[in-house]
Amino acid sequence: MSGWSLHTWKRDGRSLRRALPTLTVLAALLTTSAGVAAGAAGAVERDVLRSGGLTQIELSSFEGDASVRPLTTAALRTAGSVPGVRRVVADYSSVLYAKEDGTYDLTSHTLTPADDLPVTRGRIPAELGTDEVVLPASAQGTDFTPLLGRSVTFGYTKATGAASGTTAAITLKVAALYDPAWQADGPGVAYLAEDTAALLAAARAGQDPGVFRDREGAQSAVVVVAHQKQVAGVTEALQADGFSASPVSDRVRSLPGLFGAADLGMRVGVLVLALAAAGLGMVRAADSTRARIGQFAVLRILGSGRPELRRVLLGEAALTGAAAGVAGVAVGTAVSLALARPLSDALGLPITLSDALPGPAWAFAALVLPAVGLAAGTLLGSREVLRQDPYLTVRAHG
Repeated sequence: MSGWSLHTWKRDGRSLRRALPTLTVLAALLTTSAGVAAGAAGAVERDVLRSGGLTQIELSSFEGDASVRPLTTAALRTAGSVPGVRRVVADYSSVLYAKEDGTYDLTSHTLTPADDLPVTRGRIPAELGTDEVVLPASAQGTDFTPLLGRSVTFGYTKATGAASGTTAAITLKVAALYDPAWQADGPGVAYLAEDTAALLAAARAGQDPGVFRDREGAQSAVVVVAHQKQVAGVTEALQADGFSASPVSDRVRSLPGLFGAADLGMRVGVLVLALAAAGLGMVRAADSTRARIGQFAVLRILGSGRPELRRVLLGEAALTGAAAGVAGVAVGTAVSLALARPLSDALGLPITLSDALPGPAWAFAALVLPAVGLAAGTLLGSREVLRQDPYLTVRAHG
């Protein structure tokens, strides 16, 4: 009967082939969603892995919120004593501005393990020295490329009273330059060693660095643990100690809105595709068998039983579902690959073509569900028509 199914599927306009366009669109939508979501997850996870983010925890300090522990020297020492913690790096913010040439003023931050700067020139050492700085390649109309490897004198503010201050100078060697399009901490940021960043922040507050770190504390900090499996336990312990702590790896599970919608759409799409295929199977099978009821009645009189006729319809359902699945996966994959570059540019995630390929499980679902759903619907939709007496049917149809 498989040969007869192929013959009727190709030649008879009343066959289940009519369900092909709708199922193809559904399979394509599912595949596209799977590719977009896979691209987002792959890009974010790759960035987190590259920067060691799966073994990092972020601590935050909120001014005026007494429920959150401030990141003072004592608090950071407590965080560093939690079992499993290898290192704690605090972030202090201030401003560096032009002392000699230029008119720029750059926000300064500590270079923490969570900062994966896209370096364009130079090299960031494993441990940034207290006399070193990493600058954007350009900012506020100033090209910093000629300063690479040179010692540059920067100005910074040193408070002398409640509303007064003076200018102080610090000489730093430009160790590396990064792509100014990278703005995780804002545009035009200068990255410093922790002690240097704390020195500038303390001067801006008019305090001794040690006193400032003891009393005011850091804006945030990054905790590095020995192994990924310890992150959950260390995070829980830090939260129990009053810290606002969250794993950096949570970024992987908190995809940008568009990609989160694609991920949800992908999961809903599986259910929609299965139900739509089954529903189409019931409707199309009932319509197809009614339209060909005379033909089927003659076949039954000539010796074909109901199981054989069902196999003809199931063969048509399998052919339609397989064709829809293959076409849908091909079209959906092509659309996902085509979207990789514009979405990468729009959202700032480096999505490669390999990232945008749908996962094997989702591609398999898009391939198989149309055939399975259509076959299930066909069994239900054709039942009533095939039960009719073939002799009465032939007499009724002349």
